[in-house]
Amino acid sequence: MASNHPATEQNTKRHKVEGPKKHIIAFIFSVLLTFIAFAVVISGEINKDFAYIILVGLAILQVFVQMAFWMHMKDRGHTFAIMGILTGVFIVFTCVIMAEYWAWW
Repeated sequence: MASNHPATEQNTKRHKVEGPKKHIIAFIFSVLLTFIAFAVVISGEINKDFAYIILVGLAILQVFVQMAFWMHMKDRGHTFAIMGILTGVFIVFTCVIMAEYWAWW
């Protein structure tokens, strides 16, 4: 009789709570990425072109951390938002390539 009770069915289908542990780790990782970017710029010892590559790489990594942990894009049900972001990235990438070809022509 207990198996037919709606409360027990609801308890087994509850949403799993993440807890603060992953958020604290993501926050520390975000601060670390920001500190590394600041150190690259402030040092002045690194070649300017190589510093740009490092900064862009760190920025891309920071975006993935922000989207996965703070915006919860890693969870189910965010397919539409992810498709919108990927469409925007594709459009921006296409516009940059078109602008490069236009400038070279």
